[in-house]
Amino acid sequence: MIAHSREAGARVASTTNLPKVSVIIPVKAVNDYIRESLPHLMKQSHPNVEIIVLPDRDDGENLEPATVTPTWPLTGPADKRDLGARDSTGEILAFLDDDAYPGRDWLASAIPHFNDPNVAAVGGPNVTPPEDSLLQRAAGWVLASRLGGGNYTYRVTPETARDVDDLPSVNLLVRKSDFEAVGGFDSHFWPGEDTKLCLDLTEKLGRRIVYDPHVLVYHHRRPLFIPYLKQIGRYGLHRGHFARVLPKTSARPSYFAPSLFTLGLVLGPFVPWAFIQRAYLLSLTVYSILVIGEALKAFARERDWRLVPLVAAGIVATHIWYGLRFLQGLFMPRLAR
Repeated sequence: MIAHSREAGARVASTTNLPKVSVIIPVKAVNDYIRESLPHLMKQSHPNVEIIVLPDRDDGENLEPATVTPTWPLTGPADKRDLGARDSTGEILAFLDDDAYPGRDWLASAIPHFNDPNVAAVGGPNVTPPEDSLLQRAAGWVLASRLGGGNYTYRVTPETARDVDDLPSVNLLVRKSDFEAVGGFDSHFWPGEDTKLCLDLTEKLGRRIVYDPHVLVYHHRRPLFIPYLKQIGRYGLHRGHFARVLPKTSARPSYFAPSLFTLGLVLGPFVPWAFIQRAYLLSLTVYSILVIGEALKAFARERDWRLVPLVAAGIVATHIWYGLRFLQGLFMPRLAR
């Protein structure tokens, strides 16, 4: 577990008139993850909180002090978040996924950033819980690796505080007035509605988005391989489409890299020139060494040899499947809602 930040506590102690925070959690149905998350939300060191859970239907389960808002026929996460924001009474909207739970100082670390009126949103890492299964932890290590997560590993492991232009809605706090000013989430882009929102906040409003490693939640991973790859494929599809229609934050070399790798992997053996063949074999050798190196880092942290083949295979599978789906999204004229 990551230690709670003493600095965060000091910041809160010096803050008066703490704003009310509305924690908004979309979910298809009340589940064990929600039951796990609620006690963590109730123990937040920031005291002024309301919790809004948005399932498709209310099954009558008592989730006090959370408010349960049935959403049927609205079933998409973006629509649910918009509905929760509309019904909220807080100055700050805190979006959390149903399979995540916050660290104790999650809100206390985030709220002081909103003292700057130019800050529209704050977020932090969503780390893999230590209690996750072997296949879930392996997926987490893939995402936390430089080969698997690229330039965006700060989203899944604590790194240096900075301004960013894109954060996922699993751990995202937004000033409500700014959220309303840009019209909230665009459900046509799920699972990329958070990218669209962040782009609107930075481009339309000219506001800042702050990444703070102490604004931390624990996010249960989809296990390797099929559930994880289904999720990664959706991300690749939407990022590819965004690279064409929202290039400001999505047409970046790191997002194209898996597609280029996949094309090279498939086409390389068919190039007739000998020097290309030698370069192809050399590239595969270097790539294999790098993949094994990243897998060994997971072993070094957990001392579990079972992670090594899983993480190595997960990185390769991520590159290939994300790359293919990215190309599909890049050439799709529009995404189905």
